Amino acid sequence: MTAPPYSAGKTLSTKEWVPLRTRAIFDFCKWDVQCEDRSVLSPFPLLIEPATSRLLNETAEALAREAISAEEEILEKPDLMGRLGLAPEIQKTLQNASKEGSGIHALRVMRFDFHSTHDGWRISEVNADVPGGFIEASGWNSLFAAEMPGASAPPCTSDLYARAVRDAVREGGLVALVHATAYSDDRQVMQHLAHRFSALGLRTCLVSPAHLRWMDGRAEIHANFASGSPKAVVRFFPAEWLPNLAREDSWRAYFQKTRVPVSNPGSSILLQTKRFPLVWEELHTELSTWRKLLPGTVELSEIKIPPDDTWVLKPALGRVGERIGIRGVTPKPDLEKIIREAQRSPQQWVAQKRFEILPITTPAGEKFPCIGVFTVGGRAAGFYGRIADKPIITQDAQDVAVLIKTAAEGKIA
Repeated sequence: MTAPPYSAGKTLSTKEWVPLRTRAIFDFCKWDVQCEDRSVLSPFPLLIEPATSRLLNETAEALAREAISAEEEILEKPDLMGRLGLAPEIQKTLQNASKEGSGIHALRVMRFDFHSTHDGWRISEVNADVPGGFIEASGWNSLFAAEMPGASAPPCTSDLYARAVRDAVREGGLVALVHATAYSDDRQVMQHLAHRFSALGLRTCLVSPAHLRWMDGRAEIHANFASGSPKAVVRFFPAEWLPNLAREDSWRAYFQKTRVPVSNPGSSILLQTKRFPLVWEELHTELSTWRKLLPGTVELSEIKIPPDDTWVLKPALGRVGERIGIRGVTPKPDLEKIIREAQRSPQQWVAQKRFEILPITTPAGEKFPCIGVFTVGGRAAGFYGRIADKPIITQDAQDVAVLIKTAAEGKIA
């Protein structure tokens, strides 16, 4: 049997664990540490070798380069957008924008989700629109590393992101942190980033997209608690939700060329959609890394419905593993509901070849890991780990610290 390229570290004692969790809450804004009777945070880390770390970083950078090139080409071929499962309003806005230029900026952040299989590494997707995991890839990794002799934390994603933004807008610049203000799990991410940005001399303002008005490619904050002209906009609000805003001047600019950097621009939805592989054959962009790592993806019309256990059903714009259908893994009632929904709107779904994630033995039994590799501006920028009881990563998966073994210490007990 193939051995997985990672292992579980020791479980922290209660005496070690409680202070770590407390610091995660107060130092890094990790507020959602508990879900019902389940801890969101794993009490043990995931350990990888330095060579594995380098491989994941290099592969993620190659994926990012290819993805940006593909996005630029799709914007120049607007007819392809109709196959990506996007809302008509978004398609139309992007098609008009493509005539003026892509509007793609240097401050692009992505997260590629890697899984170890019997055939090597595979990716399930790229989180190219509003990737999460900043707190865990920064705070939780560093906190755990301090308790694990013989291991070190990967680079701090949030700090690398903050430096990239500072370099783009210079010290003292105002950055609008746009998010869905009704969700505390989104708010915690923005509060965390605000702390990291402020530490580098940036000013921040946490706002809803409805608090911004765009004119001539520039944004203005219009709120009863703040005003100003941001020098950059960091968006943590899903692109497909933007057309739901009441005012067009609060959302269309995200999909157009702007005069201030937007991270991420709305065009990132072209990569976020799981239907992205369906247009590969129409592109000149070289996508060899993607073709090697992403399982075959097809229209539902190309497979038998209901699917057998060699296929996975995925919504085009699903997140955190929601509505993913895998025979033998997804509970039968949920799978039947997913199949009915996919049959009603096949243009919003894809079928993807299934791969088997290699499980690992942990202090809490057999688990299935996923390592999210961040890139900022196309450069590798840290790891976000999750670990699940089943071979599917959903909102029920635990956040697990990812640490790199140090050669000097060898094995870690």
